[in-house]
Amino acid sequence: MSAASQARRLRGPGELEIVAFERGHFTSFSACGIPYWVGGDVPERDRLIARSPEEHRARGIDLRMRTEVVEIDVEGARVRARDVESGAESWTAYDKLVIATGARPVRPDLPGVDSPGVHGVQTLDDGQALLDTLEATQGRRAVVVGAGYIGVEMAEALINRGYEVTVVNRGKEPMSTLDPDMGRLVHKAMAGMGITMVDDAEVTGFRTGDDGRVRAVATEDAEYPADVVVLGIGVRPETTLAEAAGLPLGERGGLLTDLAMRVRGQDDIWAGGDCVEVLDLVSGRERHIPLGTHANKHGQIIGANVGGGYATFPGVVGTAVSKVCDLEIARTGLREKDADRAGLQYVTVTIESTSRAGYYPGAAPMTVKMLAERRTGRLLGVQIVGREGAGKRVDIAAVALTAGLTVEQMTTLDLGYAPPFSPVWDPILVAARKAVAAVRSADS
Repeated sequence: MSAASQARRLRGPGELEIVAFERGHFTSFSACGIPYWVGGDVPERDRLIARSPEEHRARGIDLRMRTEVVEIDVEGARVRARDVESGAESWTAYDKLVIATGARPVRPDLPGVDSPGVHGVQTLDDGQALLDTLEATQGRRAVVVGAGYIGVEMAEALINRGYEVTVVNRGKEPMSTLDPDMGRLVHKAMAGMGITMVDDAEVTGFRTGDDGRVRAVATEDAEYPADVVVLGIGVRPETTLAEAAGLPLGERGGLLTDLAMRVRGQDDIWAGGDCVEVLDLVSGRERHIPLGTHANKHGQIIGANVGGGYATFPGVVGTAVSKVCDLEIARTGLREKDADRAGLQYVTVTIESTSRAGYYPGAAPMTVKMLAERRTGRLLGVQIVGREGAGKRVDIAAVALTAGLTVEQMTTLDLGYAPPFSPVWDPILVAARKAVAAVRSADS
């Protein structure tokens, strides 16, 4: 809908007819806000809706709700859509096609995964179904399967709802978007919040009671009692239609596009959001990074190009930030294994600092890890785990990565300072100084 709205800004209804198909009940909503709605920080569902179907239609967009596209005919330049309620099907021709099918949650093919009480969280319908279960369930034991962004955010939501929370994670540490040493800090902090952390555990099934509802999550070694289960295993690009239509997919299954977000090899098909792979500006490789920030930018760019303007999307550096209770978790750029995969040689440094001057009330600890390329000193990545004031510091590193700065250049950045906001040397700059020394030592 971001693409449709941008195209409409450039071309009026008499110049450009826009038809949009949506199989769900809602449009233009913040999926990123669902954990905070479930946890009670956002008081009501409609706060997450930016624009209703009626508002889109009032702007001259033919929005067809509860209508699922089931086939793309590239040669015939048309799509086949099915009414979800009636099952009626029809073909619609296009001059320009935009594919924004998003991503689908990973739902393991395991015994009991479809039992009542086992929930994925991807749409507002999913969030409402989970809330209904939480309100109807008498027990207070919750198990979250997966310890990525969705998993840790849902763990916080369930803690806020008064549940005893167990997080079962197949990785050796939570947050696989971090290096293991930084993930270990997350594990320790979450355990300190009263969350039972079970790492390096493969889920083998979901046990049910006589009523058919979930009662436990089973692994190879143990069972964890559960009155409700939330799946936070991650997502994959939803490119089933695109693949069937013969459109090009990348290593992770996402659609491949050019800088204008046009599908490669196609003149009149664009794609954006969680169903595409994007260029990583640091490694030079294609990556699947499902984030709302990228999706909105893709929509603006696609809408401009479809509407007769011109815009490009150069790529990303992989910035993400999250929290669980008062712990803030952030990363940008490459992890060690990303740098290894790209064939880069690098040094790493880790520093401990505080969010404010150490003597100022409320100064909170944080750990910053930095990767820099050997010989050149080019910044490759930053990870941060800490308390209030830690997470958004990653934006400094994101700008430095985008600009291609070296760690030595970073040490001269003129960042704002006052005791309530930072030590004299900001933690990012402390890490950069240590990285400069590590680069010089590695090449001496």
